[in-house]
Amino acid sequence: MFPILASNNPIHHILDKPVPGAESFTIHMASLCIAAMVTLLILRYSAKRIAVGNQDQGTDRYLTKGRIPQVIEVITIYLRDNVISPVLGKDTNRFLPYLLSVFYFILTCNLLGMIPFADIQTVISRLTTDGEMDIVFFGGTATSNINVTIGLALVSFFVIQVHAFKSLGIGGWAHHLTGGAPLYLLPIMLPIEFMGMFIKPAALAIRLFANMVGGHTMLAVLTMFGMMAFEATSSWVLTGSVGLVATVAAVAISFLELFVAFLQAFIFMFLTTVFIGQMSHHGDEHEDHALEAVSH
Repeated sequence: MFPILASNNPIHHILDKPVPGAESFTIHMASLCIAAMVTLLILRYSAKRIAVGNQDQGTDRYLTKGRIPQVIEVITIYLRDNVISPVLGKDTNRFLPYLLSVFYFILTCNLLGMIPFADIQTVISRLTTDGEMDIVFFGGTATSNINVTIGLALVSFFVIQVHAFKSLGIGGWAHHLTGGAPLYLLPIMLPIEFMGMFIKPAALAIRLFANMVGGHTMLAVLTMFGMMAFEATSSWVLTGSVGLVATVAAVAISFLELFVAFLQAFIFMFLTTVFIGQMSHHGDEHEDHALEAVSH
């Protein structure tokens, strides 16, 4: 099974590929659509379970029903009360739907990417076509595609800038761009601040992309160790020993990847919240509070 499950290229399973029969539609596009549908279905299901029931249910109508809705309710309340609200203040409810949608969508993409859908389809296609074709319709981690993360970052960029114009006005936006610096520093401040407008969303895109690619590449390298040992020695004993160690390491890395899946969704959402908060009209006290939240 090594020739089927492994590849000499550790990023073979990360690269985007066209869906068979549709050259303009790729497996990462299909994965994005599936992740969007899964996110929508789970959140709608959870919303119905979290909502207050009828009065004839007594006090039970306030209880959230189901394990998944309970987990989502806890995560949502924590993000709202301890992450978003301290930064955005009165604007929390305004941006809460977008920020939570970004968090849960990226999290769904990351988690679905940990399930080897593409590898399963590859194995089935090679077994049914005598190893001649790799037929894959969806799979992989969509957030390991730089185009996907740039798209997500661009949406956040427009949300941030539209909010800035609405909250600060053109004059306030220009004043924020100059940082209140004296006129003789404007030739230095303006290019730096202007580039910073685009560097912030670029950092969101690159951070998410790099972490997803790095984790999956590490897992792919670990799965290659057994195959490389067999090709080098042709010894099943040595191959089995190396494969056992690699499997244990891969399981450990998989748990780390699970943590990273949550962490990167949180970081993308949190930094978007911070960037929105920086473009909000507020006093020095609120600004200091937001900066304090960032430092923690």
